[in-house]
Amino acid sequence: MEELSIITNLSHEFGTPEYVKGGGGNTSYKDASTLWVKPSGTTLSGLKEETFVTLNRAKVNELYDVETPAEPHAREELVKNFMGEAVLNDAGRPSVEAPLHNILETKFVVHTHALLVNGMTCAKDGESVSKRLFPDALWVEYIDAGYTLCMELHGRINQYKKDHGRIPKIIMLKNHGIFVSGDTAEEIRSLYASVMNPLREEYEKLGISENLGNSEGTRDLEAESKIQEIFGEDAAFIESSGFFECVPGPITPDHLVYARAFPYSDELSQEQADAYRAKHGFAPKVVIHGDRIYGLGKTVKNAGLALLFAQDGAQVLKLSQAFGGVEYMTDPAREFIENWEVESYRQSVAS
Repeated sequence: MEELSIITNLSHEFGTPEYVKGGGGNTSYKDASTLWVKPSGTTLSGLKEETFVTLNRAKVNELYDVETPAEPHAREELVKNFMGEAVLNDAGRPSVEAPLHNILETKFVVHTHALLVNGMTCAKDGESVSKRLFPDALWVEYIDAGYTLCMELHGRINQYKKDHGRIPKIIMLKNHGIFVSGDTAEEIRSLYASVMNPLREEYEKLGISENLGNSEGTRDLEAESKIQEIFGEDAAFIESSGFFECVPGPITPDHLVYARAFPYSDELSQEQADAYRAKHGFAPKVVIHGDRIYGLGKTVKNAGLALLFAQDGAQVLKLSQAFGGVEYMTDPAREFIENWEVESYRQSVAS
């Protein structure tokens, strides 16, 4: 199918570190009856035509009228099971944002967490900047991912369509990323360029760069041994780099999943490690010690992703200075992601 080949190629094109890291972002193609969407936790760059999850759109449409429990996690469990019933093939669990892809009336949707975009969406002045630079885009304040975001956007997209005669082709999600919708590959590329180029110009005009300037330096084997000693299996594998300023709070769901909200910066002692666990309920994924930053994981891949997202968070922190400085997710928003089964699943797939 030509369209499936197109969305596969777009997935690879926008699956580069400039747009997503780890298992972030998702893409889709739809016709009148079927939605093809990226499986949860997989990478855009690794997608093949046969690995898309196919969904019955008529079944997905029923979701918008389902009566759901008030308790967030019970609600998300119901929605997860409902979406499972809409799956037509055996390609894994559909992206949690599949119902949102289904709402958008274009053939193709490419959702990413582009670094240049998140420098704006994670910033205090992000909304005003977005409305200045991208007046046709729909700006959405932070809303819990999954069903809550889908249902809220269902109403806002319909209202936008009433006001403008079409759906929004660009949706900016605070502390999250960007959705771009189009009927051709050329339209998707053009829309992304219309966002990335002005943002790059804004950063350059203010002399702000995402370059962290950290050298690899020399590994500190003594520190690594101590980290493994005090954090045990959670630090079975360690990746490290030269020093950079870690973001000291929660900025997006992806950063929460892969690097946690709060890096560990106390002395390397069992007492302090136990205090961190007692306060947060889990071990850190990022440790700041001396002149190095450490990513911890139960697998090599997890350790690498922790360090990668620590670096990405540091870059977002730098870029956000162009637009009033970083604005963190609220505690309830952070706790929802930390305790959400869907994100635990996504992380397990990425291990």
